[in-house]
Amino acid sequence: MVSRRGRGRPPGDSDARERIAAAAMHEFGEHGYDGATMRAIAARAEVDPALVHHYFGAKADLFAEVAGFPVRPDREVPAILRERRSDAGERIVRFVLEAFERPDVRKRGVMVLRTAVSGKLTGPLVTGFLSRELLPRIAADLDAPDAELRATLVASQVAGLIIARYIVELPAMKEASMGELVERIGPTIQRYLFD
Repeated sequence: MVSRRGRGRPPGDSDARERIAAAAMHEFGEHGYDGATMRAIAARAEVDPALVHHYFGAKADLFAEVAGFPVRPDREVPAILRERRSDAGERIVRFVLEAFERPDVRKRGVMVLRTAVSGKLTGPLVTGFLSRELLPRIAADLDAPDAELRATLVASQVAGLIIARYIVELPAMKEASMGELVERIGPTIQRYLFD
């Protein structure tokens, strides 16, 4: 007779979470976002695959945690798009700026962006994450034949905003108020999305 596992946490020892995170970093580093699998991560960590899901949820959640993503645009931006569309561009810009005005988010977000832009290993990982988890979710909410391009244009505009204001710290961008940036950049994102 086969014994079935009961509800609750799958069996694992006390350092399993840390081993899973370390294994995930290795797998993502060796195989990229697309090539790394939850089963391979579990095998490398020597844990039951269910334990990986217990601690981290989906692959995107695991990657976001080990990569240090301070916010989850793959969850937040599609939620914004499902609300009223008339000011979605402004709400996306406001979401990004409000997140990056928090010192903890800014510190980690700048680090992730810098390594993504300059790192030979990290760049493809972040690209894989965005290509698999964020851009298709935005595109799915758009009723347009060029939805993928529109989603990518939004991502490029937001990345440019973050780089100009928080990494390069261009004086005019750094000194502009959040309201002014929302007012000026929001319509551009709105146009990319719906016009």
